[in-house]
Order: sequence, then C-alpha cells, then structure tokens
Amino acid sequence: MTLTDIDKAAARRAFDRAAPHYDAHAALQQEVESRLFERLDYFQVSPERVIDLGCGTGAGAHILARRHPQAMVLALDWAPGMLAQLHRRPQGNNRPAPVCADMQALPVASRSVDLVFSSLAVQWSNHEVGLFAEVRRVLRPGGLFLFSSLGPDTLMELRQAWAEVDEGRHVHRFADMHDVGDALVSAGFRDPVMDAETLMLEYGDPIGVMRDLKGTGAVNAARDRAGGLTAPGKLRRVTDAYRRFGRDGRFPASYEVIYGAAFGPAEGQPVRQGDMEVATFSVEALKRGCDGPSGREP
Repeated sequence: MTLTDIDKAAARRAFDRAAPHYDAHAALQQEVESRLFERLDYFQVSPERVIDLGCGTGAGAHILARRHPQAMVLALDWAPGMLAQLHRRPQGNNRPAPVCADMQALPVASRSVDLVFSSLAVQWSNHEVGLFAEVRRVLRPGGLFLFSSLGPDTLMELRQAWAEVDEGRHVHRFADMHDVGDALVSAGFRDPVMDAETLMLEYGDPIGVMRDLKGTGAVNAARDRAGGLTAPGKLRRVTDAYRRFGRDGRFPASYEVIYGAAFGPAEGQPVRQGDMEVATFSVEALKRGCDGPSGREP
C-alpha cells in the first residue's frame, strides 16, 4: 500500500502502455511472486474459487489454475492491456477467467471466495483499510488472503537521488509493515502474520532502474506529481546523483518487500465498522441455528 495519493487513471494508462513488454522488465515482480507461492505452500488450501488480485499479465493466475485444477480462478486487474496478455500464455485445461475491475470494488458476491492471492498490487490502493475490507467481504469464513506489498525503504536510492535535484515527489511513499498489519485487523481479518525482507537488484547504469520502472508501468502516478516530461538536463543530474550508490560499476535498487497472510472472520464474528461492532451471518447459518436435531424448529 502507498501513502501517496495515487491518480488511478494515470496509473491505469501507464500499466496499459507497459503491458506488451511488461514481462521483459518484471524481474522483481517475478521473484516476489515466486516467493509468495512458496508461502502458499505452508497453507493447506483446496479452494473452489480463487482471485488473483492485480494479476498483471497473468503468470500467477495460470500457476494458480494449474495448482488448483478444480477451482475457478479469476484473473482480476484494472488495466485492460494487462488482461489482454492472458491468452498469450500456454493454456491448460483450467483457464483463468479475466475480470477487469478496481480491486476496491470487486464484482464478486460476498463470502464466495476461498483464496485471494495478490502479489505487488495492493500498494496501488489509496485506502488500505477499505481495500482490505472489500477483500474480507468476498472471502468465505476462514478463507485465506495472501499478499505481498512494498515497504517504506523501497527505491531509497532513487528517492535520495531525486532529493538532490528538486523538492518534488518522484517516488511513491509506502506504508510500514506494522501499519499494514494494523489495517488488516481494522478491516476485520483474524490471525494476521506479517514479515518483510529487502531484495536488491543491480544494474549496469542508473538509467536501467528507471527503464524497468517504466517498462512495468510502475511510474510516478502521484496526484501532486509535476506535469510534463522530465527535462534531459534534470535526468542527467538525477543519474549523476545516483552514481554515488554504485560499487564496482554496479548500481543497486532496493525493494523492501512485505508479505502478509490473514484469514476471513468466522461466521458471526463482530467486525468494527465506524462506532459499531457488526456481526454478519449467512441466511443458511441462521437457519441452521434455529433448527432442532430433527431439522424442525424446537
């Protein structure tokens, strides 16, 4: 999640433009998704319905479909260009279904999903508690939400390089791991588990960092960003400032990766909404509760 106020329309356009060549620039995204799947192995899940939330070009959605051939897998993304890449991947018997939607307004029935899997997408939300509440809404009681996001030390080198050039905001600000965990609890999830690690990519030139960010669509989409193209002179100054982080001709780009896992609340577990505690039940659960041993009301 990000502390930056994101211009969603601008972000969607950037992802659409990046979609045809996204995979060629997505080394970080591919590595983090692989590590998230390793975490999924720790959970004994046999889902009937799965959402890959912010699926990008669909690599994760296809893996989920192969892992769970009995499940309906929804590949959900807000960028049509990303979803258009789904059919270009090898097709198995269980094909993910593309869904173009905002992750904060899921076109999915409440309590209908067993697993929500999301790798490096939730940081594009402007309201983390609201996003998590929406994910919690669609999860069945006991359903698993497994995700990765980015922490505040992400791209610290690029942020510091830009700070030497001007006072504008050029790199998104991301929430701390503990704040993400608190947001899960506030949204009504139970048993959240959080951890984080730093991954370091190395480049032969600082411009490679910015090339990969643009190539994946992960560009500056802050509402208060400066308009227009970056002047060549300013870009050279940023590149020169970045060079002080180099060693032996290699230039690092740091990513603080946050991983989270949490479960949907049990049937009837109260969830705070504003000043009230709200307990939600399915009609079926209420019917079961008022039936006697013979199946009739006592």
